[in-house]
Parts: sequence; structure tokens; C-alpha cells
Amino acid sequence: MTERQTGRLYGVGLGPGDPSLVTVRAAELIGKADVVAYHSARHGRSIARSIAERYLAGGQIEEKLVYPVTVETTDHPGGYRGALDEFYEEAAARLAAHLDAGRDVVVLAEGDPLFYGSYQHMHKRLAHRYPTEVVPGVTSVSAAAARLGAPLVEAEEVLTIIPGTLPEEELTARIAATDSAVIMKLGRTFPAVRRALERAGRLEDAQYVERATMAGERTAPLAEVDPESVPYFSVAVLPSKVAQLSWTGQPITEPAPDADTEGDVVVVGTGPAGPLWLTPEARGALARATDLVGYTTYLDRVPARPGQVRHGSDNKVEAERAEFALDLARRGRRVAVVSSGDPGVFAMATAVLEAACADPYRSVPVRVLPGMTAAHAAASRAGAPLGHDYATISLSDRLKPWDVIAKRLRAAAEADLVLALYNPGSKSRTTQVGAARDLLLEYRAGDTPVVMARDVGGPTERIRTVRLADLDPTQVDMRTLLLIGSSQTQAVARDNGTEVVWTPRRYPE
Repeated sequence: MTERQTGRLYGVGLGPGDPSLVTVRAAELIGKADVVAYHSARHGRSIARSIAERYLAGGQIEEKLVYPVTVETTDHPGGYRGALDEFYEEAAARLAAHLDAGRDVVVLAEGDPLFYGSYQHMHKRLAHRYPTEVVPGVTSVSAAAARLGAPLVEAEEVLTIIPGTLPEEELTARIAATDSAVIMKLGRTFPAVRRALERAGRLEDAQYVERATMAGERTAPLAEVDPESVPYFSVAVLPSKVAQLSWTGQPITEPAPDADTEGDVVVVGTGPAGPLWLTPEARGALARATDLVGYTTYLDRVPARPGQVRHGSDNKVEAERAEFALDLARRGRRVAVVSSGDPGVFAMATAVLEAACADPYRSVPVRVLPGMTAAHAAASRAGAPLGHDYATISLSDRLKPWDVIAKRLRAAAEADLVLALYNPGSKSRTTQVGAARDLLLEYRAGDTPVVMARDVGGPTERIRTVRLADLDPTQVDMRTLLLIGSSQTQAVARDNGTEVVWTPRRYPE
């Protein structure tokens, strides 16, 4: 006896709503399927069936998969998720019965079957058991872009697809961190999405598309849309900025000093190295800026964006750089001052705020966005040496005399604090590390752990732990940060051959 053939399962994408956008392959399968299945709410109407109706052959078995709940509450013992899971299991069992009987089953899906589609719940339960084909469809994302006539991404831009059902804080972070975005599932989520766009500084860029390619289609600037009028079948779009410059043929140019546009300055902490250390808020501020100002080495870490002007300078002109940034903002520019690490820790925030508190810059809006500090990054690589109280001191004597530095080192040493030492040495400053080591040895044992962290997060990163007595100044340069333990700090070799440094949170009585 030959084994009976099962039917084939097809997940068929119908596109965004216009029946003429159904693919040829999808139309063929809908017309010859034994069973056509589609989801609907309890009112019984199915958008998927209405799109596919012209392709139905007649006489086919129709399986209407009616959701027990959509957005309302339920008394199901498993809650909303439990009710849906039970429904999907039952629906899959109904389709499996047809497949086992040798009937081919087409499951209709608006848009693309595997893009936020109901079909995917059938796919997860049945595709491993039966021959399956998925037919892609035009998504609402592509339809929205086409209706707006706005490219989504160009060149190296990043497109992010975001469900509007995320928490508002998460929405804000995702929007701030991307170049272009499409936010799905609006409806009741619209007020939170609008607030998130506004908080991320992207509301003015956002476009609204409702029922793209369907009857009742509407497009508008999102800021002008009445929240009460927004259905589920709508999306928010942040189109390509690169493409926007090229369509208008009007690259960003510097406004005249009396321009109505209000400029501002945001001091952005980029972390110790590279994009992995950049917060979403900082990433968004860098993308929004018309001008980037900073030490050239730090500016080079920020991707170049068309229309953005970069103003690099030497590392020793902080006051001049701050005034330059504030002056640009007075002329209507949106300025990001780029600072490594955290801008408030031995970095540019102080210089900008000092200038902003004096004439003629008192009215210029200034914000400071935090970043991962070099000390915290270095500590994470070593273990947890900053697990208890610690002090942060710069060994540079360019802006304060060595006597002050020595006094602070001595006070911290007497208090038995872990020390994070910034700016320990350079080609022109070669004595500070040795002097600090000798001073600390008056208060700390020679075997006190010292973490030497160089180029943390960078391509030449090197983390070593040495004894305080063995700290060699010739091995320390400007890219090195030193973490010097307290009397309680431990350096422990673990079974896997690694060594971790940590400072216990308890201090002995």
C-alpha cells in the first residue's frame, strides 16, 4: 500500500489592500486551492477575503478563523495570551484535518505572511508537518512609502520597523536611535507614538499613512492628525533624510544671523569608543544636528551624514570650541558638541556651560546627554573594581597645579577609596604616574591591584592587572586609564584562567 499524500499548505500574501497588487503566484494559488482560510474578528468581516474575492473560483471550502478576542478583555484562565494560544491551536487543528485529507490549504494574509501576519501562527504549528510554500506580498511599509512618494532609506541609512505597542520609553529610544522608521499598529497606540516622536525630536519629520492603496486612504503630516481618527490600519513613517535633501535640491545651508529658526546646543557623550557604547538618545541627537563640533579624533567616530557640517579642532582649544558651538546656535543651527566618554567627566560639558552662562550666550538652549564613562567601561572589562566607594581624579596638571592633585590623592588614599585616575601621562607629562604611585604606596600595600586599561572598546584594547609596587610609568600613556584598588580590592584567578578584580560592597567593622 502506498502512503496517502497530504495536502500542501500555502501562506499567501495579498499585499496592502488593493486587489490589483496581489501577485500572479498568489492569484493562481487562491483560484485552485481546495480550502481557503482567513482570519476575522467576531463581527465576521475579513479584509483578507475581501482583497482575494475576485480570485476565488467558487465552490471552494472556506475556513473562517474567528478570533475570540482582539483588544477587549477576556475571562479565559490564561488571560489574553492564553485565549489566543488556544485559538491558534484549534485553528491549526482545523487546517491540519484538511491537509491530512489531501486537500491543499491557502491561508490568506494581508501584506506579507511573515511580517506581523496572522498566518505565521499557523506556519509555526504546521510547516514542519506538511509541505509548505510561503508567497510573499507587498507590505504596508512599501505601500506607505509609495503613497508618500518618499524613499525610506538611501546609502548607509538604517530603517527600523517598530510596533507602536511598545512602551513609550522604548518607542522613544528606538526612534531616537535610527535614521528612518516605520511605526506599525497605531490605532489606540497613536498618542504614545506621537509623544515618543516628539520626545525624540522627530515629530516634524513624521508622516502619517492610513489604509494605503485601500478605499479611504489618507496621508498627512503626523503632527496634524487627530488621535481620535486613527485606525489600526495606519502607520507612521520617518522617511530618508538623505533622499529628502536630494529631492529638494536644497542642501542644508547656514541661516542668516537674524533667521527665525531657534538653534540649540547639545553636548553629546559618545562613550569611550565606537558605536556600541553610544546611547539611543545620543545617537538621535547626532543624527538631528545640522553641525557637529569637536576634537577631530572624536568627530571621526561619528558617521558622516549628507547635509551635516563638521567642525573639527585640536584637543587643547575647549573654550574656543564651546564659544564657536554657541555662536552657531545663535544663528539658528542645531549643534552637537561631540565629547568622548561622558561629557560631564573631564570633558566638554563644563566648557560649554561656562561659556553659556556668560554674555552673549545666556539665552542659547543647552542640553547635556550622558555617555558611558571610561572608568565604568574599564571597570567592566576587569570585573567590578568600583564596587564600593571610589574617587575620580585627573593627573593632568595643565589646568590645576600638581600640589592640588597630590593633596587630593593623599586625601583619597587616607580614606581608603578606590581610585580612577584619568589623563595619567602623555609625551610631555612623564612624571605624574611615578609620583602618584610613590605617594599611594605610603598608604597602600605594594600588592594592591592596579588595573591598567588602554583603548577600552577600541581596536588595540589591552587590560592588565599589576601590583601597585610594580606600576611602570613607561607603560602608561594618554589613552590609558588606571583603576587603583583600596585595601579591600581583590584580584582573583578563576578556574578558566582569567583574573577578575573586584571590591566587596561590605567594609569591615
